[in-house]
Amino acid sequence: MEKFIPYEKLSKKKKRELNTRKRKTWGNVNPVTRRPENPKAYNRQKARKWSDDSSFVPLNLYMHSRHRECSCNGYAA
Repeated sequence: MEKFIPYEKLSKKKKRELNTRKRKTWGNVNPVTRRPENPKAYNRQKARKWSDDSSFVPLNLYMHSRHRECSCNGYAA
């Protein structure tokens, strides 16, 4: 049987061994705290994606131009 030595008086090597034996794993659980994104906060990435979209055409402009081209509804263009 080993003689009892208080933790404070153990050598660094022995303390390290004791700590590794006591330490448990988290398994599949990630201990990082996660919070949902604040919907009211300004998101630069979202704003950038919207402005970079070159295929964006306002709907009213698109419909107005199509209305002028179409002669099927009896209006003169």
